[in-house]
Amino acid sequence: MANTYLTRTPSSASNRKTFTFSAWVKPSSTTSGVLFSCGTDISNGPLFTINFRSDTNIRVEDTISGGSQPINLRTSRLFRDYSSWYHLVVTVDTTQGTSSDRVKIYVNGVQETSFTSATYPGQNIDTSVNNNYAHAIGARATSQSGTYFNGSMSHVHFIDGTAYDASAFGETDATTGEWVGKTSPSVTYGTNGFFILKDGNG
Repeated sequence: MANTYLTRTPSSASNRKTFTFSAWVKPSSTTSGVLFSCGTDISNGPLFTINFRSDTNIRVEDTISGGSQPINLRTSRLFRDYSSWYHLVVTVDTTQGTSSDRVKIYVNGVQETSFTSATYPGQNIDTSVNNNYAHAIGARATSQSGTYFNGSMSHVHFIDGTAYDASAFGETDATTGEWVGKTSPSVTYGTNGFFILKDGNG
């Protein structure tokens, strides 16, 4: 998807506290870039991003208007296998009472619990997601140069208003023990949700 991306702007704001992003991704270099983002201002917010970073970790960050950053998670685990697909799920639900339950990252069905940086949002905070400005797949929503995702993506889901864990989108194959995707998951997409790239994108 290098130098290409998809974007849409919702006609109205919706649930900014609770949402889920799920995608199968195959990065092709250490400069893999942005998988999902939404917002308008790279310096002072609002801008939410899910990234495969150049140091090969996964980062989930949200900078809200005024420049404060209530979400900043960076996985300790590194992802350097460029021959394999990863199933990534990011769940956000700021209504949760426990701070670490408000943002969760799953890779191939397993929740990431070790982070080099871990800032969780305050309870009931509104994120930059699901407001009525650009949401993008495959690049930063604003000033895309240098942020395009260098790799392939497939079965991309965005869920508005529900926090699903990885089992909603995948399961362990009883024969091989491998994590495999559900081609038609039973989920509710909500007002601004969508399912795209069902057959993949090179």
